[in-house]
Amino acid sequence: MDLQGTSFIGAGRGSGGAGESRAVNPVSGEEMEPAYLAEGEESVEAVCSLAAAAFVDFRERSGVDKAGFLRAIADEVDALEEEIVSRMTRETGLPEGRCRMEKGRTCGQLRLFASLLEEGSWVDARIDHADPDRAPVAKPDCRSMWRPMGPVVVFCASNFPLAYSVAGGDTASALASGCPVIVKAHGSHPGTAEIVATAVRIAVEKCGMHEGVFSMLYGSGRTIGQSLVRHSVVRAVGFTGSRNGGRALMDAAAARPEPIPVWAEMSAINPVFVLPGALRERGDAIADGFVGSLTLGVGQFCTNPGLLITGGEGRSQFAERIASLAGEAAPAAMLHKGIAEAYQDALKAMMTKEGVETLAQVPVEDGSSQGGAVVLGADAAGFLSDQSMAEEMFGPATLMVSADDEAAMLEVAESLEGQLTATVHATEEDLEMFGKLIAVLERKAGRLVYNGFPTGVEVCHGMVHGGPSPATSDGRSTSVGPRAITRFTRLVCWQDFPDSLLPPELQEDNPLKISRIVDGKRT
Repeated sequence: MDLQGTSFIGAGRGSGGAGESRAVNPVSGEEMEPAYLAEGEESVEAVCSLAAAAFVDFRERSGVDKAGFLRAIADEVDALEEEIVSRMTRETGLPEGRCRMEKGRTCGQLRLFASLLEEGSWVDARIDHADPDRAPVAKPDCRSMWRPMGPVVVFCASNFPLAYSVAGGDTASALASGCPVIVKAHGSHPGTAEIVATAVRIAVEKCGMHEGVFSMLYGSGRTIGQSLVRHSVVRAVGFTGSRNGGRALMDAAAARPEPIPVWAEMSAINPVFVLPGALRERGDAIADGFVGSLTLGVGQFCTNPGLLITGGEGRSQFAERIASLAGEAAPAAMLHKGIAEAYQDALKAMMTKEGVETLAQVPVEDGSSQGGAVVLGADAAGFLSDQSMAEEMFGPATLMVSADDEAAMLEVAESLEGQLTATVHATEEDLEMFGKLIAVLERKAGRLVYNGFPTGVEVCHGMVHGGPSPATSDGRSTSVGPRAITRFTRLVCWQDFPDSLLPPELQEDNPLKISRIVDGKRT
């Protein structure tokens, strides 16, 4: 495919006018062609107008129609796999296997939402029949279900160029709910974005969708991204990235005359607690698995474990094994130079804190985009006295905290901010002694992991990828799995409407044959 370096404004392409940029190969440092043209306010207005027009039609499409659209997107992405992988490896430094795996996950998400739409019960239809004879006041007929909110802006993530980007989870769930999507492309992998956006546009045309159902713009997040969030047509935002970036979007959305929700995944250190019995029985195996999880993807997954809390005898040997294994891990290119520089800055800040000891550090070349594993150590008292020790070091680095007893572990757990995950390695005896720990961690994280490791987020109905702030902007939902669809919907009730004016999901004879709650009972 010949890349054009321009935005997708409905069925047309952008013309730029607000500067240009190029992708940089993080391994070689070479700039890549073509130059990508940033758009200005006129293009923001254009895509928002198209999305508003598309919403009128798209919101009324049947679940079967929308499912066909999502499957068509997946098919087109599959057809462009070789071109996607070729460009993605050069733009990100990610290995080919990881790129193909992420492509599979992206298409799997789209098809999972398609299946959800075909079955139809996700709308949570509820019917309470009227009772005109109820005294002293007659009971009205009330019927409710989830309905789409309107156009959604999705920000591509730097660390998942496919699964959390153009046709990733936020886009899939927004389209599934009936909301048109405007994507803000990420500057570090613009070519990958263009190829995937081309696949989406082909699907739009093949399925006869309104052209405004999907657009994608290139440009700065501080300018064009903020403009999109502030536009009155936009009804919700999906974002995966830094805490500062997420907070900026949340503030912009809250400052609107009519505030809108921002579903932002932002920051987590994903604590791992290793209790005394588990440490004694299988410390070596835990150390091996932990270092593998820590260094996976050069530590650039949102679920890499950045905090390890241990208690009991054998902590010293366990720490030595962790440090030894991490020290043997080869450094590798991070996704782009900006991430590598931020990682080095975070390391320097953590290493200079009082009470922090460097146990292992893999050296990297100055000025490169490489990231090397780092293991730091501190005791519970020091950690609790300095809240900044719990700050994220986005990369293959972890802080090991030694806790002498259950009280110290509980205090560490209570001190933590909201997390995407919290992991406990324990035996049955440990759980009797440390039973309160699980209750604390349930309040702190969206996903609890037992005797495993947090990296690897299964895309399935039961998954929760979210958590209390600052892990996400709102811990009441998930960005992975079918439940993500409700983020871009709102509840609507129809009171005393004639059957002919009701959505099919709420009509009396249930033409779609979906599961519903009728007069308080599931049918």
